[in-house]
Amino acid sequence: MSDCLFCKIIDGTIPSTKIYEDEHVYAFTDIMPVAKGHTLLIPKQHCQDLFEMPEDVARNLYAVAPKIANAIKAAFQPIGMNTINNNGAAAGQTVFHYHLHFIPRYDEKEGLNLNWQTQKYTSEQLIEVADSIKANL
Repeated sequence: MSDCLFCKIIDGTIPSTKIYEDEHVYAFTDIMPVAKGHTLLIPKQHCQDLFEMPEDVARNLYAVAPKIANAIKAAFQPIGMNTINNNGAAAGQTVFHYHLHFIPRYDEKEGLNLNWQTQKYTSEQLIEVADSIKANL
């Protein structure tokens, strides 16, 4: 896709700090990192988000994800790591080419704040939700 920032990174039009590349995926450091080692992993095939991603593209991307996570862990010894993907503007996506963030955590209070507001569901409501999802598989 000619106007996609990440497609331009893949084709070399826009420079990046490459960490890993194979025929299916490309990994590079985030230019505005949340923490030391913050890395992005993207498919070379343009997919706007997870909703558009074919299964083979997902399989190739997620096959490499542990390799990237373990390389970051070996390099910097974080005490944890978040892997995050935002799908759609409402979920915080700003670059509309699927990308998976690897954010090492060195301190629970550093860099990234994930404050989830959970909801209380009854067992019956959980079953209803599960049944609705299963009906669409």
